[in-house]
Amino acid sequence: MILLELFLTFFKIGLFTFGGGYAMLPLIQAEVASNGWLSQEELVNFIAVSESTPGPFAINIATYIGTETGGILGAACATLGVVMPSFIIILLVAKIYDKFRKNKGVQGCMSGLKPAVVGMIGAAILSMVGTVLFPKGIMATDALQNPSLPISIILASAMTVLAFKKVHPIIIICISAAVGILCGYFLPFLTIA
Repeated sequence: MILLELFLTFFKIGLFTFGGGYAMLPLIQAEVASNGWLSQEELVNFIAVSESTPGPFAINIATYIGTETGGILGAACATLGVVMPSFIIILLVAKIYDKFRKNKGVQGCMSGLKPAVVGMIGAAILSMVGTVLFPKGIMATDALQNPSLPISIILASAMTVLAFKKVHPIIIICISAAVGILCGYFLPFLTIA
């Protein structure tokens, strides 16, 4: 049953997502939460790993969630589910490409979807920031004492500067991973002291 559920869930996510893998985040968050497959913290970790590993983000996150919930067959079902809608749509579009491309209604639809995609990505980012920086809520008494808060702010600022200076994304990912590993290793020692 879980295999069919994974396939149908990720098929739905793949079918109703415009704008790439990051536009899927709100849908993935909602589906994972409603099915109780992962905690919000586990999902944020999977998103980080999916973003850092080679390959399309949508396929990576579907594969990781599928593996966690249904093993190897779960990974296959979730991955197939997220890919299948795009595959079918591309086959259909390829047949009628010229008519599809010049259709004013389709062009208007795509123009209307762009701001919605940006808003969905922004909402997903804010949700992840809340989970990472304020796991117990923004009003919790220890929210500002969380050692990951200043580290995250410094790291995000540094990575933003590097991105605007046109540093290659692979270098930014490697630096972020190295800092994350160092903080993961040394942070427990700092919080005990």
